[in-house]
Amino acid sequence: MASPEAPVRSGVPEHGRVPKYYAVKTAVEELVGGMAEGSVLPTERELAERFGVARETVRQALRDLLLQGRLRRSGRGTAVAGPKLAQPLSLRSYTEGVRHRGQVPGRTLIGLERRPAGGALGARLGIGAGDQVWHMERVLFADEERVGLESTYVPAGRFPDLDTGFDPDSSFYSYLGRHGVRLAEGEERIETLLATPREALLIGTPPALPMLLLNRLSRDADGTPVEHVRSLYRGDRFSFTAALREEP
Repeated sequence: MASPEAPVRSGVPEHGRVPKYYAVKTAVEELVGGMAEGSVLPTERELAERFGVARETVRQALRDLLLQGRLRRSGRGTAVAGPKLAQPLSLRSYTEGVRHRGQVPGRTLIGLERRPAGGALGARLGIGAGDQVWHMERVLFADEERVGLESTYVPAGRFPDLDTGFDPDSSFYSYLGRHGVRLAEGEERIETLLATPREALLIGTPPALPMLLLNRLSRDADGTPVEHVRSLYRGDRFSFTAALREEP
């Protein structure tokens, strides 16, 4: 019996006709299923000979599997990728989420600056358009692999020492805790998009790789906005989970 997470009817239309690349993709998926993580696939030429198709057909099938995160580039070849990082949708920090998966989180600071909030951001954070905010941008790592890009905006008046009192390689939520701030609720919106050329360069991915964009507004126990976070995650390396409950 097929997995409930697999495409219905294995993705085959009712008329039974599928493009050649999709048939090759399905065959490569079966091949990958019997290989260990990190194992290198046969070359495009070898796969083309095995399945009796053109190399461009194989290339398209492999491209789809790369975008899905089933495969990854390894030198000049293609290797079996590990499972995606399943990040819970919660007020848990990125650091906690990655550690919960048994991996080592990391961040590299790209920039930290003060600037006027502007109308839209100021409204979200409950401050005036001319009030100052900190903008902190960091590349996200999991086991030394670049997996995302995070922009955090917080009112500078509430956290005046962010540039001197916070280690940008550490968890921002730990910093909030040291300042007596406890996040109690939040709103998160998830979208798909393509990274800009700058974002793709910072994350180290092709511009055509689909990304998951999360925009979060977090509030403290008093309902006061604390942060707006824009997080961009690699669609081939991340999935998100949520626990659902019936509302009273």
